[in-house]
Amino acid sequence: MIATLLFVAFLGLMFIGVPIGAALGLAGATAIALANADTQWFGLLAVPQNFYAGLGKYPLLAIPMFVLVGSIFDRSGVALRLVNFAVAIVGRGPGMLPLVAIAVAMFLGGISGSGPANAAAVGGVMIAAMSRAGYPKSFSASVVGAAAATDILIPPSVAFIIYSVLVPGASVPALFAAGMIPGILAGVALIIPAVWMARKHKMGALEASMPRPEFWKSLREAAWGLAAPVLILGGMRMGWFTPTEAAVVAVFYGLFVGMVIHRTIGVRDLFPILREAGELSAIILLVVSLAGIFAFSLSTLGVIDPVANAIVNSGLGEYGVLGLLILLLITVGMFLDGISIFLIFVPLLLPIMNHYQWDPVWFGVILTLKVALGQFTPPLAVNLMVSCRIAGVRMESTVRWVGWMLLSMFMVMILVIAFPQLALWLPARLGY
Repeated sequence: MIATLLFVAFLGLMFIGVPIGAALGLAGATAIALANADTQWFGLLAVPQNFYAGLGKYPLLAIPMFVLVGSIFDRSGVALRLVNFAVAIVGRGPGMLPLVAIAVAMFLGGISGSGPANAAAVGGVMIAAMSRAGYPKSFSASVVGAAAATDILIPPSVAFIIYSVLVPGASVPALFAAGMIPGILAGVALIIPAVWMARKHKMGALEASMPRPEFWKSLREAAWGLAAPVLILGGMRMGWFTPTEAAVVAVFYGLFVGMVIHRTIGVRDLFPILREAGELSAIILLVVSLAGIFAFSLSTLGVIDPVANAIVNSGLGEYGVLGLLILLLITVGMFLDGISIFLIFVPLLLPIMNHYQWDPVWFGVILTLKVALGQFTPPLAVNLMVSCRIAGVRMESTVRWVGWMLLSMFMVMILVIAFPQLALWLPARLGY
């Protein structure tokens, strides 16, 4: 009964508009108090302990730094220079600007681990450019919102950092390497329907007449931005620094590029950048710490094992259970952000993963692909919400366009399920 109350309280608090972190913490604390009715105050001592335990993990130190990197590169003008360089490579013509938007979003995914930040950086440049070329704003918002979803697959990824904290045996470097090939495949899968729809519906009629940037000039301007993922990922691979230290290196590199090279960031800009990154980091880490209370209540109430046993013994078989989890998490992904999904569901899914002996790194990539799909699945898709706000359109207007891109990325997830080596080959090759 208390376990049922835990979920009812959580859903009820969310329904009346309580922030998800507070809903997790309050529901968990209530369940702990009821489970220790005779000694409530002693039972409630577990609340502050688990609040701290959920936060006091070394890999989580990388999150504020990667969020800060996203804010710095958003304001440094790197996105605009990358767009010009991409246009110089692929040229002008119907469907080329959507291709550029997706390619630049994938590249920025190698700098920042935040999907909404990526959508804001790319959307701020590309939605206006696509509108000038004759693309409908709803289509532009769909492309940018979908493209930003590749951010949590291509390292560095906040979602992978959270997953590594929750799952023993899944290191951050191994997850970062495992996400690379599926992330690139997801980007290519988005490019195909985006270009096809643009040409089928004769969008971008004015694009061919727009000037094409000079290749060598745009390469020189984009060089510092192009070097960022090489520094971050190459430094980790060479053993120069850990993922957490790489985030700090990326911050100072971004500040150097913005303040010294491009001179688009001044001393007065530092405070709003730090404030923005601090606020977003605080929200993420507060949800993480409050979810620790919720996870503790799940384990102490004995909810995890019965739920896992019910799913395993449902008669669906290994792939039937995997299909059920896909349906569940994509549906949940329409309403919750990826970090919250991991914090709530990964403790429940760990016994299922162990029962079927799924590789924890492969399973993490599959879960992240499901979350990526949810990030641009209406009605409450965080990336799509950002791009629609920039474009000034309602989310309902994107459904006719975004559906094809959802189907295309879904096929990538099926491929990774069918061929696990798509995720596991690179970590094995790099020795993780």
